[in-house]
This record gives sequence, structure tokens and C-alpha cells, in this order.
Amino acid sequence: MAERVEVSDVSKSYGKVHAVTNVSCVFREGETIALVGHNGAGKTTLIKLMLGLIRPTSGTVRVLGEDPSAGQFEARQRLGYLPENVSFNMALTGRETLAFYARLKRVPLDSIDALLERVGLGHAADRRVGTYSKGMRQRLGLAQALLGRPRVLLLDEPTTGLDPALRRSFYEIVAELRADGATVVLSSHALTELEGKADRVVIINRGAKIADGTIEELRSIANLPTRIRVRLSDAADSSVNDWIGRTGAWKRVNGHMLEIDAGPGEKISLLRSAASPDAPVTDLDVVPPTLDELYAHFLGAGEAGR
Repeated sequence: MAERVEVSDVSKSYGKVHAVTNVSCVFREGETIALVGHNGAGKTTLIKLMLGLIRPTSGTVRVLGEDPSAGQFEARQRLGYLPENVSFNMALTGRETLAFYARLKRVPLDSIDALLERVGLGHAADRRVGTYSKGMRQRLGLAQALLGRPRVLLLDEPTTGLDPALRRSFYEIVAELRADGATVVLSSHALTELEGKADRVVIINRGAKIADGTIEELRSIANLPTRIRVRLSDAADSSVNDWIGRTGAWKRVNGHMLEIDAGPGEKISLLRSAASPDAPVTDLDVVPPTLDELYAHFLGAGEAGR
């Protein structure tokens, strides 16, 4: 896959404040990347570097083969950006707002109506933006970012203000863009909703990259236990207790539910035991470490290493 964004040993300082320190990463064609970290970790600074809004103190940034801070229009035309806090002229309508940005980006105006429909604003296209809810303004910001079929999309907290149905619609759009070969970078605090939607996760803490990989790769590196939960049958207590004693240190959640945190080396044997014909088990769930748990693990490991 073609490399769309290349960040090489980049640092950015504001006086004595080191916003980004020696970060390197490559984002490729057709990838969706989750850029995660707490407030002040350096996520937005990295996005601004990719946009060319600021220059690195050291290191290099290349987006679509160009230095974004050099201001080449051709490269910027193929970039889409949604800031965390969108701001529009409240006196303009949604259609007028999108037309304004389309002219700036030299995008045909006949694409506007389709974009407004795509983000669910077709019915409000001729209403003033001042009458829009926060979620509607966020959707208008997404439509602005999608102008001109961008090849790199940088989305900072894109689902802020969106209800669950609109969040689902947003991620459907992201999936379409990915299938079309776009590189999508999602900076978000909503870790739970990113699971299953990002190909890679890049974790930033105090301006430094502390983890980078697929969720499966991060799970392998972190070596965290997998939670196995089983529902018991109505077998006699003595039979259940005997099985529990033979199979491990299960914790009783309630009368009919047990769970255990299984290390990588014992997960298969525990699953085999729970699925055996003589086990008093009617159902089981396997819950691997979540992105929230992985984030907490790598954050703790990073702090311990300082």
C-alpha cells in the first residue's frame, strides 16, 4: 500500500514546552488509524503538523509526498480536516457554507447537495447555521471535510455531539472512504466506539508515541488476561462445585454465572474444559482485553519507564 503520511523523528516545542517529542509513524492508503491519548498528549499538535498549520522544530512530515507546511495547493486540495470544535458563520445557510468551502477548495458546486444528503442535512440545507444543533454543525463540518474526495482525512473528535444513530452513520461513511482507498486518522477519547473500526491504534502520551499497532498486536504485546464468563446449568451444587474445583479459580458473579481472567497460556485449556460434555455450562463468553484496558496498560508502562 502507498504511504500517504510519513512522520519522521518529529518534535515540536513551544519554548520550554515539548508538545511532540521524536515521533515517527507511517499511515498508508486504505488505513483507518485511531490516534488516542488524553488531553494535552500531543494529538492535535500532530494533526496540525500533518496539515502544515505549524512547522516541526525538528524532523520531517510528508503528506501525499509533499511537505504540508510548504503550502502546495495540489496536496492540500486532497486533504480533509474536521477540527474538534467546528465554527461557522451563523448567518449563512448550510448550503451557502458548503459552497464557500467548495470555492476555496476549487471543488465543483454541483457536489454540495449530495454531500449534505450524505451527512443527513439535506432537509436543513437552506436553514441558517445559527438554527443548527451542535450535532448538525458537526455533520456540516464532516461534509466540509469530505469536499473534493480527499485522500487523507484528519478527524479530531469527529463524533462529538452525535447521537448513537448518527455515530453509526458516521462510521459507515468512514468505512466507505476506507474502501475507496482514503487514509483516515481518527483522534478520539471514545475508545470503546473505535474498537473494530480502526485498523491501527497509535497511543500518544506526553508528546511521545508509546504504542503503535493493530489491536491484536497490542494485545499480544501487553499480554493481558482474557476474561472468560460461563453460565451454569441447573445441575446440583455438588456437581458444580466439583467442576469448579477441578478447572481453576473461577469467581462466582451470581448464582448462575462464573468468570475467570485467563492468562495467554491457560486460555485454551479453560475453554476446552468449559466446552466439554460433562461441564455444567450452558453458555460462555470470551472477552479479550478492550482498547480501554490496553490504553491504561501502555499508559502505565510508559509512566513507569520515566
